Amino acid sequence: MKNKQQPLNGTKTGKGAVLSLHQLFFNSLKDIYGAEKTLVKELPEMMEKASSPNLQSAIADHLAITENQVLRLEKIFDLLEEKPESEKCEALSGILKERNKMFEQTVTGPVRDAAIIASAQKIEHYEITSYGTLLAFAKVLGENDVAKLLRQTLAEELESDKILTDVANISINTEAL
Repeated sequence: MKNKQQPLNGTKTGKGAVLSLHQLFFNSLKDIYGAEKTLVKELPEMMEKASSPNLQSAIADHLAITENQVLRLEKIFDLLEEKPESEKCEALSGILKERNKMFEQTVTGPVRDAAIIASAQKIEHYEITSYGTLLAFAKVLGENDVAKLLRQTLAEELESDKILTDVANISINTEAL
């Protein structure tokens, strides 16, 4: 990456210590890249388990958006002159573990759909937080082209969250009652 900073004199570091904002930014990119690639594999299962056509459609639309976000992240790595690398996203792994437990505890229908929306929104909120942070870092680092791409993804995540809220409020939650 451009403009890599060296650690301050006298800084004691352990193995794998993050020594600069650039490093933190890059590590965070690898995390969200791993999360998005995992979602491309996991969203079809959520769509399959949903019974509401509106929810299935919202998940299908988000899958297409997520596939584009993976490509956008690869473009960001290219702009940063770095090889695209992914790391296992522990936060997403935890949310997916909860989702799987929910699949075991519910039957197909509105209650499961409400739980799918809850899981999907937990994922969206994690992504919103991640992209917001990455955007802030990119601005400080002077990575304006990267910031523009991150802003686009952040807007998509916010819109996806709104769509899920609308699907829940218009029908799913009432039907689950």
